[in-house]
Amino acid sequence: MSEIKKRLSSILESPNHNTEVKLQKICHLLDQEIQYFNWTGFYFRNGDKEELILGPYVGAETDHTVIPFGKGICGQVAVSNETFVVPDVHAQDNYLSCSIATKAEIVVPIMKDGNNIGQIDIDSHELDPFTTEDREMLEWLCDEIAKIM
Repeated sequence: MSEIKKRLSSILESPNHNTEVKLQKICHLLDQEIQYFNWTGFYFRNGDKEELILGPYVGAETDHTVIPFGKGICGQVAVSNETFVVPDVHAQDNYLSCSIATKAEIVVPIMKDGNNIGQIDIDSHELDPFTTEDREMLEWLCDEIAKIM
């Protein structure tokens, strides 16, 4: 993971790209480097509205471009402000299905000045693939992203 963190830092620190491009490059890097990350994307709070809007992502197209707070895993994280690891999405009552191939999901909030401004959302086609190292790396990444937002 330390090699991936170095590469993520390099993207975040790049003076040549705006935030949107950096986030897209982060999605591509994670998608290419971690085989069980099958959809990687960002959702951000839509101004003062209690909803999330889809940002940069890599993976299959999704119908979920706007997610109300509380709905689905992403919507729950928008309310709880806590990382949510779902080893088996079919065991979750409040899961929003994006793809029949998705079996697990991890969502990590991006907190800035105590406010949840967005999150990274990762789906996997494998059951229970996410490790403690994945969680720690993604939480570190979201802390770093908050610094450039």
